[in-house]
Amino acid sequence: MAFIPQTAGAMLRSVKCLLPHKHKGKNSIEDDFELSTVCHRPEGLDKLQEQTKFTKKELQVLYRGFKNECPSGVVNEETFKHIYSQFFPQGDSSTYAHFLFEAFDTNKNGNVSFEDFVAGLSIILRGSINDRLNWAFNLYDLNKDGCITKEEMMDIMKSIYDMMGKYTYPCMQDDAPRDHVENFFQKMDRNKDGVVTIEEFIESCQKDENIMQSMQLFDNVI
Repeated sequence: MAFIPQTAGAMLRSVKCLLPHKHKGKNSIEDDFELSTVCHRPEGLDKLQEQTKFTKKELQVLYRGFKNECPSGVVNEETFKHIYSQFFPQGDSSTYAHFLFEAFDTNKNGNVSFEDFVAGLSIILRGSINDRLNWAFNLYDLNKDGCITKEEMMDIMKSIYDMMGKYTYPCMQDDAPRDHVENFFQKMDRNKDGVVTIEEFIESCQKDENIMQSMQLFDNVI
């Protein structure tokens, strides 16, 4: 199934946009640790360590990168979109960035805090296969009604093609996104009722070797 690995690859590239981009040498993590400690209250960091699957040093490095991009400590949707536009200059990343922002903004207050960010990132990078698939399903389920429709999947697929740009898909036909969506539903809509439930999604993904391999792309990002 070509669809999920493609979306996993796009998500992987997009997640890397939000990570620290440069390591100055073998002591860079220690340097980042020292620079970041002034920004954290220890009790807040300890709590995040309990709530996520990151070490204290990883959280310090992530926080430094987050603060570099978002000095106020939170990011709104427009800033989020601007960050993405810098990493996907060959395409239009605004719609995909909107969908991803919605997935990170679990409180639905129009802002993504560092806590929101690392909570989602912990699932994507360190969660179990089930955790990651649940997060992906939530991303695709745009109106959060518990099922994925063809219209929702078409919106996601178009946003990915728009973000990656014409240079990534030089031979892409106009109907390519729709073909991917039809293939997705053929494989995953087990009872043929026109929607994909979380149960159908997880069961189908777990039985697909390509999808399972694509999930492993996230294992060693940081």
